[in-house]
Amino acid sequence: MARTINLALAGAGAFGIKHLDALQNIPDVRVVSLVGRTLEPTQEAASRYGIAHATTDLQESLARADVDAVILCTPTQLHAAQAVACLRAGKHVQVEIPLADSLTDAEDVVRAQKAAGKVAMVGHTRRFNPSHQWVHKRILAGELNVQQMDVQTYFFRRKNINALGQPRSWTDHLLWHHAAHTVDLFAYQSGEIVAAHALQGPIHAALGIALDMSIQLKSRSGAICTLSLSFNNDGPLGTVFRYICDNGTYIARYDDLTDGKDNKIDVSKVDVSMNGIELQDREFLAAIREGREPNASVAQVLPCYRVLAQLERQLEHTSA
Repeated sequence: MARTINLALAGAGAFGIKHLDALQNIPDVRVVSLVGRTLEPTQEAASRYGIAHATTDLQESLARADVDAVILCTPTQLHAAQAVACLRAGKHVQVEIPLADSLTDAEDVVRAQKAAGKVAMVGHTRRFNPSHQWVHKRILAGELNVQQMDVQTYFFRRKNINALGQPRSWTDHLLWHHAAHTVDLFAYQSGEIVAAHALQGPIHAALGIALDMSIQLKSRSGAICTLSLSFNNDGPLGTVFRYICDNGTYIARYDDLTDGKDNKIDVSKVDVSMNGIELQDREFLAAIREGREPNASVAQVLPCYRVLAQLERQLEHTSA
């Protein structure tokens, strides 16, 4: 029987709840501490999931001897500093995407991981969704190559609300959060990115960010990617990935996959679960137990943040 790994989870909002639900399906793991922004709703969530300790202070959880590892589902702007704090406290850490909202901060986390020698992983969930895993395994088997990826990431976020429709204390970002999914996935599926360009729409007066963005990428293999992002889309929400390959076309919607003629592809046997978040958490825990680097380690995803920083410089230059 495997040793039980004790977790602290920071961020009891919409995505933190997704992790708590996923962890209930994984054996030999226990959440012993829950960290939230305000105490009463954090205590309510802790009670609902049978978590004994609730706090608004991450340092309080990091000081606990029974905490082996931490999952961070906190606001983007806190990710890097909190990940470094976890590593310096001797805890393994999984930080939800994005790792940081600047390249400098992302590099700080990579240095902290090397110094601590702990597992540090980022929630680049697309690497774990069964749909994208199915494509990746066929690429590794030499059965297909990506020629082009066409990706649409669309939400309706003209106000600061989360996935549950609740007010947010921080501002989401198309480039540093939502584009990070596709930039990393494109490199994961087709190789190192060698060219990247971006355009953005007007800056929203209240939110201070662009609500529309277009990104174009090219990998060393010659594959290209076109990514359209919007917070102005009042229609079907979420992300759709179209893989145009040398041996078929495939359309991925999170954990589901169809071919180019809308025939459903059975991906139920790709992994032990159909839940990408659960698979992501399983990889984090397995890496801790096996003393190895996880898929989507901070070092593996750092090139994504280099590309995002390059795109940010382009956008600053064109809007100056």
